[in-house]
Amino acid sequence: MGSIKRYLQFVRPYKKQIALTIFVGILKFSIPLGLPLLYRYVIDNYLTDDAPKQDYTTLVWLFSIVFFVFLVLKPPIEYLRQYLAQWAATRVLFDVRNRLFDHVQKLSLRYYSNNKTGQIISRIINDVEQTKDFVITGLMNIWLDMITILIAIGIMYTIDPQLTLIAILPLPFYAIAVRYFYGRLRRLTRERSAALADLQGHLTERVNGMAVIRSFALEPYENKAFEQQNGGFLNAALKHTSWNAKTYVVVSTITDIAPILIFTTASWLVIQEAVSLGTLVAFIAYIDRLYAPLGRLVNSATTLTQSVASMDRVFEFLDETYDIEEKPNGFVPLSTAGKIDLEHVSFSYEQDGTRALNDVNLQIRSGERVAFVGMSGGGKSTLVSLIPRFYDVTDGSIKIDGVDVRDFKLRALRDQIGMVMQDSVLFSESVAMNIRMGKPDATDEEVIAAAKAANAHEFISKLQDGYATPVGEKGVKLSGGQKQRLAIARVFLKNPPILILDEATSALDLESEAMIQDSLARLTKGRTTLIVAHRLSTITDADQIVVVDNGQIMETGTHEELMRRRGAYYDLYMIQDLAVVE
Repeated sequence: MGSIKRYLQFVRPYKKQIALTIFVGILKFSIPLGLPLLYRYVIDNYLTDDAPKQDYTTLVWLFSIVFFVFLVLKPPIEYLRQYLAQWAATRVLFDVRNRLFDHVQKLSLRYYSNNKTGQIISRIINDVEQTKDFVITGLMNIWLDMITILIAIGIMYTIDPQLTLIAILPLPFYAIAVRYFYGRLRRLTRERSAALADLQGHLTERVNGMAVIRSFALEPYENKAFEQQNGGFLNAALKHTSWNAKTYVVVSTITDIAPILIFTTASWLVIQEAVSLGTLVAFIAYIDRLYAPLGRLVNSATTLTQSVASMDRVFEFLDETYDIEEKPNGFVPLSTAGKIDLEHVSFSYEQDGTRALNDVNLQIRSGERVAFVGMSGGGKSTLVSLIPRFYDVTDGSIKIDGVDVRDFKLRALRDQIGMVMQDSVLFSESVAMNIRMGKPDATDEEVIAAAKAANAHEFISKLQDGYATPVGEKGVKLSGGQKQRLAIARVFLKNPPILILDEATSALDLESEAMIQDSLARLTKGRTTLIVAHRLSTITDADQIVVVDNGQIMETGTHEELMRRRGAYYDLYMIQDLAVVE
């Protein structure tokens, strides 16, 4: 029930539309309830042998009214009910997905490193879509069917109380069946949804890694792996289907008994002349109008069970805690000089894991160009990722202009920092849109100016549609150097006082690297710049070089100072064979 209560928070803004939908639905379902009374009247007064002779004018008027109601009044009422129901449900799903996407953006990178992308997408798309049935069925159709049943029973009781009691005899058995079957069905639905999410996660990974699969000729192996994942979903789906089928058999059996009971009893009463033939026909018609909505109610239990199981998964995802918490009254600087202080900084990716950084102390002056070097896995990228609070320090503090980064408003902090990564992420939209991510409200002139500063304008102009050219998923239509220049262009557009370059040129050819180094030289001018470097030749002019190994700072200094010291930096430099030692 907790999930339902939480879900109703999303429904509440649309309660007026839902109430209107129910009212219109009552009109729609009430109209056919008058037909059995018409059957009774016509049969008893016009069609039986002992029917009194009457003027057919009344009959003509009656059928004229019926045709008018069903051809003129009922269709727009039905359209309005369907439209309002779908509108309200779709709006609720819109709000839920917006809330989930906002949640997705607040989860730390640690969460994404431990969960598959496809599983996350499945929660937002598949599970949320399943909850739509709760709005349409649980908040609208159930009430309409219950009201229809009550009206039908009321009319039947006024016609013949004895037959009405017989008609409702099977009702308690419905309640027993629902109680027995639907507890387990909810669990099976959750298992089925989880299996589907696993399958989608596996498929997303394989589609993204198709180049690797083909390059290693892994198709037969991956076919078996996918068959295994798909088989897991198949087993869960078949268990769900089997239990659902058992439920259907029991419910349909109960439903079939009711009209047999009524027909048998009413036929006997007609023979005994206790009730009229018109009453028999009317009751048979009302049985359909009683048990059709009753059948829908039972099916609704299945639908709602599946919907609530999906709600459980949605709120389970929403309950994922944030590693990065923002203070309500966070600091928003008017300007930033770019002075950075790391004071006794330690960090572990897992609470009980080995520390990736241990007691790091470092002072970076405003406008200084600082390079971090060392063997892979030493902690360089981890260190710079703590400054924009992609993760929070385990111990110690990081300060910008004397203010702890945890005291900043997150957006205000990240507005001060621009990043160019080794594998810059581009979205499948246009070149201009990818650049404009640095400043969403930038003018076209500003976008072009940023592209020129990043040495990107020339190649963009040669694209088929220029700045309007879609770059494809992850920038697949562009070369590595072109993607990096777009990433640099959006940082130019952002114009932050602090710059982080995480191996921004390590995977490029020499020509692309030369162009990018030229644009980076312009970009870093006058900014506090932190460079994670693999090729030491690119950072020999840094104001400060920091050697990081095993999560600790081994030594710091300029290139000349460290070479004279003949320590860890000297060894790295000699390994790369970048200098001739005299």
